Amino acid sequence: MAPHPVRTGPRKPYDTATAGAPSPTWPTPARRLDDNGGVNDLDTFSLLLTGEGRALLASLREYDPSQELAVATRLRREHDAGLVSAALGQARLRQRAVAKFGAVDAHRMFFTPNGVEQSTRASVAAHRAEVFASRGVRGVADLCCGIGGDALALARAGIRVLAVDHDPLTAAVARANAAALGLGDLIEVRCADVTDIDTAPYDAVFVDPARRGGRGRVFDPEAYSPPLSWAVSAALKAPFAALKIAPGIPHEAIPPQAEAEWISDGGDVKEAVLWFGTGVSPGAFRATLLPSAAVLSAPAPLPAPPVGPVGRYLYEPDGAVIRAHLVAEIVERCGGRLIDETIAYVTSDEPYASPYTSAYEITDQLPFNMKKLKALLREREVGVLTVKKRGSAVEPEEVRRKVKPQGPNAATVFLTRVAGAPTMLIGRPVARK
Repeated sequence: MAPHPVRTGPRKPYDTATAGAPSPTWPTPARRLDDNGGVNDLDTFSLLLTGEGRALLASLREYDPSQELAVATRLRREHDAGLVSAALGQARLRQRAVAKFGAVDAHRMFFTPNGVEQSTRASVAAHRAEVFASRGVRGVADLCCGIGGDALALARAGIRVLAVDHDPLTAAVARANAAALGLGDLIEVRCADVTDIDTAPYDAVFVDPARRGGRGRVFDPEAYSPPLSWAVSAALKAPFAALKIAPGIPHEAIPPQAEAEWISDGGDVKEAVLWFGTGVSPGAFRATLLPSAAVLSAPAPLPAPPVGPVGRYLYEPDGAVIRAHLVAEIVERCGGRLIDETIAYVTSDEPYASPYTSAYEITDQLPFNMKKLKALLREREVGVLTVKKRGSAVEPEEVRRKVKPQGPNAATVFLTRVAGAPTMLIGRPVARK
């Protein structure tokens, strides 16, 4: 998990995971499909765009990767071995891409392994495209476009797009995707160094720097490709701009001219965006929750909220709220308190309904003790056990293995800290009205 310091004010960050990775130099080498993609050059990719290649891909829509050897052997009797390898790899990528793009689009599009991994989820890209469209933007320079996920969403919002990527194969895939989805008239794909692009003719700029290197994720914003500082300078030159960044970016790395937005989809934090230009509120933070499009915002961080005993109700803020340092806003709205100054759990004595939190009614509070927990769950005949953790080194799987839940009832256990002490809270979800 990427580091995500979660602050409510001057106090120390809530307990979170940390990670680090070596920083690559910039620019990174041209990206190529690896063996999982079945393609490593433009010539092989072009085979997939032929009538034979498209027909072969269509026949593999329901392809079972566990049967790959048998399928490959059968297909090679009628097709070139290179084409079969490329098609099988593309079929696997399309199956992976369904989670991001939906089945209808994913099975018409083309992908690279990096493209599937790094492209924006379609729902998030559509949300961002709506923001551009709502500001009257008619033309966007999409720098570092990858396989074109954001360009497709912008075009569907009626916006003309110049999509730029420095890698010839990736640019070819983006161009093929624009054509496959019938958006070629609105999307111009250009293979070029983004630093050479004149963005002056466009109403807005969108920059999505690469945040992965040869050894995995990159956590230093200046090790993005291109670096965050270059991306910010490009954004500041445009009337309106958005810069996609890792959600775990330190808040102190956010430029003062930007309004920062953290986006979650279905409860999972997907990305952060820095907005620049006309109509933004520099220094403001906001959390956007999809698919409801609920937005929680604050012009500046609130003072550190109070800390107190666990009440009848416990609230788990959405991850985007935590990343945006808006937990104090939740505390203020519900009239509650934190259970620990470093833990992003909010508690209150009265119920509070909010799209920004999941609510639980707490029935028991125990010092951390696995034997006592096992005895209590056995007494309550709990067989369906949900284990959540925040501020605890114990893994949920270990708890389930040791307590061996049995019975017809359900419960949720929180492994956490209360006023610094390792604690177990037992409760049940409160249904949203």
